[in-house]
Amino acid sequence: MSAEPDSIDAATAVARIEPGDVATPYLLWALGGAVVTLTVAAPFAFRANGDNAYIVLALLTGLVALAATAVAERTPERTALWTIAVVAILLRVYLLFTEPLLSTDIYRYVWDGIVQGAGINPYRYFPAHEALSFLRDNPVYPNINRASYAVTIYPPVAQMFFFLATRLGANVVMMKLALLGCEAVTVLMIVLLLRRLSRPATRIVAYAWHPLPLWEIANSGHIDALMVTFLMLGLWLAATHRPLRAAAAITLGALAKPFAVLALPAIWRRWDWKLPLVVLAVASLCYAPYLSVGSGVLGFLTRGYLTEEHFNTGEAFWPLAAIQWVFGIHGWNHLYLVISGIALAALAVRVAFREEHSTSTMLTDVSRLLMAFLFLLSPNYPWYFLALTPFVALVGGAPVWALTVGAVVLQDEVDWDPSVPILLRKTVLYSGFLAACMYAAWRARRRRYERSIEQ
Repeated sequence: MSAEPDSIDAATAVARIEPGDVATPYLLWALGGAVVTLTVAAPFAFRANGDNAYIVLALLTGLVALAATAVAERTPERTALWTIAVVAILLRVYLLFTEPLLSTDIYRYVWDGIVQGAGINPYRYFPAHEALSFLRDNPVYPNINRASYAVTIYPPVAQMFFFLATRLGANVVMMKLALLGCEAVTVLMIVLLLRRLSRPATRIVAYAWHPLPLWEIANSGHIDALMVTFLMLGLWLAATHRPLRAAAAITLGALAKPFAVLALPAIWRRWDWKLPLVVLAVASLCYAPYLSVGSGVLGFLTRGYLTEEHFNTGEAFWPLAAIQWVFGIHGWNHLYLVISGIALAALAVRVAFREEHSTSTMLTDVSRLLMAFLFLLSPNYPWYFLALTPFVALVGGAPVWALTVGAVVLQDEVDWDPSVPILLRKTVLYSGFLAACMYAAWRARRRRYERSIEQ
């Protein structure tokens, strides 16, 4: 899964533009207008025609963001950054006050905050339990998914965030606003890392105009935004030679959503015993306030979620499901898990024991680990890919773009529009991703050959 920082220059997506061309600001403004038009139209298209209409508009938005990455680099920086910021802020304000269209998870976040505000452990009762009947209200409770049987699934740092956010206001808008505050920190960290890499700050457009953060944070308000913030903070701390603080930040991110843990091998230095102790200490401190429920602190994750999402049968894993569908062979779930675990562990060990520790190498390694994990896990929901979206700006490359933009095809919220089987949608996504990997590998090999000829 090649993901070299320059494995695909976004400039190949649009006509070649000379640096300083007076037309570039106008072209960037036009692309910004296209992002605004597509995003503003999406809620209307979604309500009229369902998920498929939204997917088409979101895919087009991703292509515009890719083109804008090239154009922004050839636009005077001040003009480009102002354009990027204005469009990004306007769209986030618009989506902030648009009801969540693609997921109802945020209602559970608000509910968990309300439950904690009443002095009750959120891992103890499912929302419909009679012990919580006095907390029910019209705006939040009726919209909670799995309310009748599932305790919360979210880890302790996420729970702390829910509690703090609902102290400011126990409603969806305030929760989304808090998550947008997290995203503002994420954007700052991306810009600081771009500066450290000596790359144009205008590359932030790849993230700021990307459809996943727009829809899955500003509109749906997924807790992944908090995880990404801690992940980016941790990578910046590691880049500035503060590995223990970086480990603490990344651990906090993993306790908002576990995906962040994949960054730890990239910041570890061989035989450093302090870093694992920091990870253990932070995790212990965060879980401590909720341990009154014992093993129940793991919530719905171990009480039905894995079965509900078909991870126990292997149907959720696209590589395995594709093999089973083509060859009619079943019962390989455990073997697949073992092979996938070994592959991820081998990649993590290779990253951890790498001798080169530049910022560029660290970011490339983290993006590769995330891509490998997402490919092997092949989640059913697009917001799971938010962890990878900062890397469209930081690392770039066909695989990162294909996997993050392509993730929107997984959207499946309504049941009244024409249904496309999940296996088919995953096949489109991961086939495109594999094709992008092969393209990136071919380009990297070609560059090495050209350099050898020049020498």
